Amino acid sequence: MEKRILGLDPGLAILGFGVITCKQSPSKIQDTTVDMVDFGVISTSSDAEMGQRLCTLFDDLHTLIQELQPDLVAIEKLFFYRMSSTILVAQARGVLMLVLGQHRLPYLEFTPAQIKQALTGYGNADKSDVQAAVARELNLETIPKPDDAADALAVALTASFQM
Repeated sequence: MEKRILGLDPGLAILGFGVITCKQSPSKIQDTTVDMVDFGVISTSSDAEMGQRLCTLFDDLHTLIQELQPDLVAIEKLFFYRMSSTILVAQARGVLMLVLGQHRLPYLEFTPAQIKQALTGYGNADKSDVQAAVARELNLETIPKPDDAADALAVALTASFQM
């Protein structure tokens, strides 16, 4: 059995994505292999008006989902830094949730602490520890760049551990 998981790290300026496949052995449920399919970011220009930036996210997310055909989506839950940036991320997240609803895709949400715990065993791990765990779990020679894409892969991996 194979499942394709799309991990998303929501943002207005940069939305990270990472796609993995999880293959379970029919004979051993614990024998699961995880492979990276793709990763990257959707970027919007700070020079563009808000409506145009949200339209870019909407259109690019539709295209991404059509191309990658995920079975499940994993999303990092909104984390409050500064109120002004939180509102912008919340607007981008609303577009993301709309697109998922239009595609009727199931999704899971994880807090940053849950992602850190799943990948490193420690809920207050450093970003570098999480990124190193992503590279290790996916047998990558280097840590995926930019950070938003590595974070999205971490979210996807967290979902794969739930299977």
